[in-house]
Amino acid sequence: MFTAQFWKATAERAIKTFAQALLAILGAGGAKLLDVDFVGGLLAALMAAVISVLTSIVGGATRQAPSWGPEDLKPRAGAPAR
Repeated sequence: MFTAQFWKATAERAIKTFAQALLAILGAGGAKLLDVDFVGGLLAALMAAVISVLTSIVGGATRQAPSWGPEDLKPRAGAPAR
């Protein structure tokens, strides 16, 4: 969790989450599914990005990766194969 690689992956994940949330919220507003202005959409997307960072920290507290992925499914050295 204290590596540059971890924080780079965490930042990338947070940026993607921000963009996805903003597009979803503004898209739903454009389709008249939500009544949201641009500032409200930005704030909601920012909150999603913060949650993404916190999730990465919790997920990476015991690993070097910010979340569970294929590298976590591989057996560790000395661990019995599943």
